[in-house]
Amino acid sequence: MAAARRLISSAFSHSLLRSTFTARSLGRSSTLENVISRYSTDAALEEHITPPVQVNYSKLLINGQFVDAASGKTFPTLDPRTGELIAEVAEGDAEDINRAVSAARKAFDQGPWPRMTAYERSKILWRFADLVEQHNDEIAALETWDNGKPYEQAATAELPIFVRLFRYYAGWADKIHGLTVPADGPYHVQVLHEPIGVVGQIIPWNFPLLMFAWKVGPALACGNTIVLKTAEQTPLSALYVAKLLHEAGLPEGVLNVVSGFGPTAGAALASHLDVDKLAFTGSTETGKIVLQLAAKSNLKPVTLELGGKSPFIVCKDADVDKAVELAHFALFFNQGQCCCAGSRTFVHESIHDEFVAKAKARALKRSVGDPFRKDIEQGPQIDSEQFEKILGYIRAGVEGGATLETGGDRHGSKGYYIKPTVFSDVKDDMLIAKDEIFGPVQSILKFKDIGEVIKRANNTHYGLAAGVFTQDIDTANTLTRALKAGTVWVNCFDVFDAAIPFGGYKMSGIGREKGIYSLHNYLQIKAVVTPLKNPKWL
Repeated sequence: MAAARRLISSAFSHSLLRSTFTARSLGRSSTLENVISRYSTDAALEEHITPPVQVNYSKLLINGQFVDAASGKTFPTLDPRTGELIAEVAEGDAEDINRAVSAARKAFDQGPWPRMTAYERSKILWRFADLVEQHNDEIAALETWDNGKPYEQAATAELPIFVRLFRYYAGWADKIHGLTVPADGPYHVQVLHEPIGVVGQIIPWNFPLLMFAWKVGPALACGNTIVLKTAEQTPLSALYVAKLLHEAGLPEGVLNVVSGFGPTAGAALASHLDVDKLAFTGSTETGKIVLQLAAKSNLKPVTLELGGKSPFIVCKDADVDKAVELAHFALFFNQGQCCCAGSRTFVHESIHDEFVAKAKARALKRSVGDPFRKDIEQGPQIDSEQFEKILGYIRAGVEGGATLETGGDRHGSKGYYIKPTVFSDVKDDMLIAKDEIFGPVQSILKFKDIGEVIKRANNTHYGLAAGVFTQDIDTANTLTRALKAGTVWVNCFDVFDAAIPFGGYKMSGIGREKGIYSLHNYLQIKAVVTPLKNPKWL
């Protein structure tokens, strides 16, 4: 799949990643791959493949055991391809959060996890990564079924990245250390880096597994215990991999997983007085609520990775064909459901018309359908709410005066599929240029010069990411330093190496995830000062 081939590599160039992806795909011989291939040749649009995986875990994971919700309630998780039921999942609420936090507190205060050597913790994380790798195809199929993303993307890009992230943090576990610092006087001063305690984490539905890794990996490497709330739309894959983490040797109570809804389980976790740290990924609107709840309870520190309206700037010297392809990937990848999607495509006026024509042609070629089919680039949106929201923005674009080049409607008659949509003649004050649509809708805007596009690109409440496409190093340097965004990709996009920090300026969040910077989120700093008697040196 073209999108997956370009996705996220840490050590490989674009061409090598593409070769690696192809070799891996051709080399698969698992049962799941065979099942998917058998049904994927010329299946009709409305014929959806029966997912080659079973749902084995649908209860809450508390203190190492799968248990029912205290209320006994369940909620349905639905197949976005059809809107039909996948499974009933335990619906956690405040009481279940209390149980999970109590288990995590006991595991931190009395359990072995923060007390075992960092090397022992790293070995457990390594074993977990190995187990995930062994179950790659099954986990990928579960992720595709619950989320709607293409199976090839999940199996050959996202799961390998998940494994790489946990191996990365396993490597960090025994390399977290403090400092000995000089003082003005006869004192021995140590600066200790300690685990912060019980961590509450809330993850979104667009990348359930990767967001699990971004949050759970560094928190465990630092010696913390966790209560994780999954998105109600996609609860299944986190429960599966959490079970594997316990098989790898994680002590009970260290990782607790509660499925449920934001106003009940999420709010209870954010406001819990016995949670020492909170990390949230989701919309800016919800992030504000989470921050308020954390502040009003025990003033717990909060890391936020929120929304974006990222500019993708195509300069006048660009190779138009390459720019069109990269801009297409930057927006449409993962059904457009990316917080950092290049959703404002700024194109220099000298190449604008050619770019628009070719962007339209590329969108028309995009393959949309059952994500279990081979060579499908775009599956369904996550649910009916998101589906209707996106169609509403498309209507707003038309009514606001933008030119609908292609798309603009549902794809097929079943499920939450939307045709790849391209707008031209977009103005900065239009809703489709200001709001985070979170769908397969590309907005193309024309610009005249670098100074103008810098001002317009920065004229947003968001600052998560940006893309620059140019062959001129001076232009690239000017833009990368002027754009107010946490990540700027030059002649590439969506490169998410485990070591590269990710986070936003302005209302796109607080703090950074991944890399060494993510460890800072889960450590407490303590200074220890001891007098020195008759020191030989200071």
